[in-house]
Amino acid sequence: TEVWQVEKLNNMSTTVPNAQCAAQSVGDFSSMVNMLLQTLLTAQCAISPPELWPPDYAESALKHGLEEYDFVVIGAGSAGSVVASRLSENPNWKVLVLEAGGDPPQESEVPAMMYSAQHTNATWNYFTEYSDKSCWAYNERRCYWPRGKMIGGTGGINVMIYVRGNRKDYDRWAHDGNRGWGWDDVLPYFERSVRPVGNQTHPRGYVTINTFPVNDLDVEQMIYAGAAELDIPRVLSIGDGSAMGYTNLPGTIANGRRMSTGKTYLSSVSKRPNLDVLKNAHVTKMNFDESGKNVRSVSFVLQDKYEMKVHVGKELVLSAGTIESPKLLMLSGVGPAQHLTNLHIPVIHDLPVGENLQDHVNIITFIKLNELRAKPWTTQQSLDATYNYLIHQRGPLASQGTGSLAGYVNTLKNGPYPDVSFHHFIFRRGDFGGLQSFLNGLTFTEHFKSQLNKVLETADILGMMNVLSYPKSKGTIRLRSADYRAPPLLTPNYFSEPEDIATLIRAMRYQAQLLNTTAYKEMTATLLRPSIDECDAHKFQSDEYWRCYIKYFSTTTYHLTGTVKMTPETDETGCVDPRLLLDGCGNVRVADASIMPLIPSANTNAATIMIAEKAADFIKEDWQHDEDDDFSSEEVEGGGEGGAWYFGS
Repeated sequence: TEVWQVEKLNNMSTTVPNAQCAAQSVGDFSSMVNMLLQTLLTAQCAISPPELWPPDYAESALKHGLEEYDFVVIGAGSAGSVVASRLSENPNWKVLVLEAGGDPPQESEVPAMMYSAQHTNATWNYFTEYSDKSCWAYNERRCYWPRGKMIGGTGGINVMIYVRGNRKDYDRWAHDGNRGWGWDDVLPYFERSVRPVGNQTHPRGYVTINTFPVNDLDVEQMIYAGAAELDIPRVLSIGDGSAMGYTNLPGTIANGRRMSTGKTYLSSVSKRPNLDVLKNAHVTKMNFDESGKNVRSVSFVLQDKYEMKVHVGKELVLSAGTIESPKLLMLSGVGPAQHLTNLHIPVIHDLPVGENLQDHVNIITFIKLNELRAKPWTTQQSLDATYNYLIHQRGPLASQGTGSLAGYVNTLKNGPYPDVSFHHFIFRRGDFGGLQSFLNGLTFTEHFKSQLNKVLETADILGMMNVLSYPKSKGTIRLRSADYRAPPLLTPNYFSEPEDIATLIRAMRYQAQLLNTTAYKEMTATLLRPSIDECDAHKFQSDEYWRCYIKYFSTTTYHLTGTVKMTPETDETGCVDPRLLLDGCGNVRVADASIMPLIPSANTNAATIMIAEKAADFIKEDWQHDEDDDFSSEEVEGGGEGGAWYFGS
């Protein structure tokens, strides 16, 4: 009998024999097997090697200190990576990026493992405050709000979907007084970010977009056919031309790998001599001058032990995200005066920082498919999938299943824009690992996990995220204490506006119609009814039942926005002006999803990149008068010595 020992290697399980086989090899085959094992391990290490990411400037900073930088960018996420890349195109400007995390783990790079980096040191592991209206299906009845803490930020843990939104999304911004932010204004920046080749007047972009591999064709065909029976069309794309319908959304992927802006914008140009990146640098405070009009330096803790400071020559760009940006502003004395005073933080600017928190709340439902007919997922398939991915970057691990298939629907049928969207995740019979990754990521209680695992023994499960496109409810972010290490108080206020629940109940009604289509019936699609005493007291699928169900199975779609709101200067509900300058401050610009005055109907990563592109232009325009700052984009098009590479479609 062979003895096998399971060893942990690089956070992945590898089965290695520690005894000789009963049937001996005379040499050649043993050498072949050893070569295979070494090849697999080498391929695993090549998923996220250090050379794929910007070099860390920490050693030099600790040895020689930090000089003054023209621009300091806080955060190397979806927005910060873009801003730093664009500003460092000018070889006369010195740019420093401060990122609280390090390089992304291997799990971040593998598309199918998007939930595996959660609850680790690669994420900010935040939880919402308790509510009597939402999040009851999860541990402690609080929703888990992870944010990326790595090069690439939350773009390193998201679903990789790239979708711009529609004309209404941005024309609403302009209508509220944000001049220059209508659809026709922002469209050129969306287009710039994906432009593969640039020139003197039209710079190239670095966003890499491709279609996801389709590995679950039977389920996708069912979804498309069911929607067609309800007269919801299949469309080529979602945007200004067609805001509604079902489609396979593209994603920021290439060759089986995630393509965050931390890789495409920042790493690709990281050898520019005027660009430095400090990793594991947790910013603790922005230090204003005596007038409070300008930030002169930034304090941060490097590697959890070295307290350091860097001086800002021209501008500070805050791109820490919808949670961390308002948190840092409040820690620095910018926020609601009474809240800061209560925490004994000197008030520098009294602004509604942390207000206007918005999110696409969604209701997760589960549909049972092909009970007793579905083929069980086997260990052999898991091994094959791992091999196929490591050697060929193909197979189930190279995509996120049906995750790219989305439907945009107007449940009122009263206009050309959606009020809900639907996203789909398939779990194959017996694939308990995949289901557990999803359920653990969202922190489902054991009560519900056990029920779903039981169903997966005999059937496939299609998880549906029923997403509210335009939420009316708004929440807040507040400091828990003046200690920078303390997690903030996150209060989403889901369903504080009754209209949100009414819209989602209509989404449930639409889902019931889908289940009655021929396409869904052919796969014996059945809505799962989890055991909840409180909800079971109501008639199944009645409005009262759904109100109860929504209280339990509501959660985030990870699209947090709005906490450093952009408004015209005359609007007292805002924090930054339409050029993204912090109110009352001349050299602080905020560039991330926190500035969105109203959440767009789509996934927010594409819009965040667009915001960063516009912010970089604002900065260049405002500082173009500097002598010796004239330069040609051709000087840096190749990224200097490092080169700027592109992963094509």
